[in-house]
Amino acid sequence: MGEQHKQVSEAEPRTVGAVQTTLDIIDLLHQRDGAGVTELSEELDLSKGTVHSHLATLYKNEYLIKNGDEYNLSLRYLHLAETVRDRLGFYDVVREEVDELAAESGELSQFATEEHGRAVYIYKAKGDKAVETASSVGKREFLHCISLGKAMLAHYSESYVDEIIDEYGLPGFTDTTVTSRDDLFENLAEIRERGYAIDNEERIDGLRCVAAPVLHNDGTVLGAVSLSGPSSRMIGERFDEELPSMVVRAANVIEINSQYS
Repeated sequence: MGEQHKQVSEAEPRTVGAVQTTLDIIDLLHQRDGAGVTELSEELDLSKGTVHSHLATLYKNEYLIKNGDEYNLSLRYLHLAETVRDRLGFYDVVREEVDELAAESGELSQFATEEHGRAVYIYKAKGDKAVETASSVGKREFLHCISLGKAMLAHYSESYVDEIIDEYGLPGFTDTTVTSRDDLFENLAEIRERGYAIDNEERIDGLRCVAAPVLHNDGTVLGAVSLSGPSSRMIGERFDEELPSMVVRAANVIEINSQYS
C-alpha cells in the first residue's frame, strides 16, 4: 500500500471569522443557485448589513454577479477550477480513457480522486445507455459507500483510513451500506486481492458500480475510475467479469500515461 503522508484534520488552528462568513455565503449561493440579502441573512443567522458588506466585497472583486436583488457566483470560478484541474497533471489522459470506457460499455463512467478524506468527482462521461445520477464534477462524496471511494481506501494505510472514519463516520444510505469499521477493513482487504471494488447498491438503491484504483508507480493513490449502471443490467458475467476487466484496463492505461503527461 502507498503510505499517504497527510491528515484529514489537524489541530484546530486560529481561524478568521470574517473569512468563514464569506465562505459560508459562497457555499450557500452555490447550494441555492443564487439568493438575496434577506434569504442569506436568515439562513446564516447574520444581520443584513453584515451579509451586504460581504456580498459587496465579493461583487467588487468579480466573484459574484447580480441580477436584480439576487446574487450568484460569477464565471471567475471557472478560471480557478481550471487551475486546480490542471494541477492534476493527467486530466487529458483521464478524459480520454473515461470517454472510451463510457462508449465501450454504454454505461456511466467516472473518475474521482480523494481530498480531505472525501471522494471528489473530476470527470464523467455517459454511454448510450447511461443512467443519470446525482454525481457531478467537483461534488464531494463519502468514500466508504461508493466503488470509487473503496478502491482508493483499499490502498491507503490503515491509520489514514481510521482518521477518515473518525472524521466522517460510516453513515448508512441503503440496507447494503458498510457501516462497521471491521466490515469495511475486511472489504478493503478483498478489494486489494481482487484488484477492483464493487458498490452493490450501497449509496443508491438500484445502482451498482465497479471501480479500479489508479496508482502511481510508488503506490501513491492518484484516484479511481468506475462504471455505474442499473442493477438490472449489472448482473452475471457482465458485472463479475466484463465490466471489472474494462475498468482495470482503463486504470492501467491512466497509470502508464500519467507518468509521461
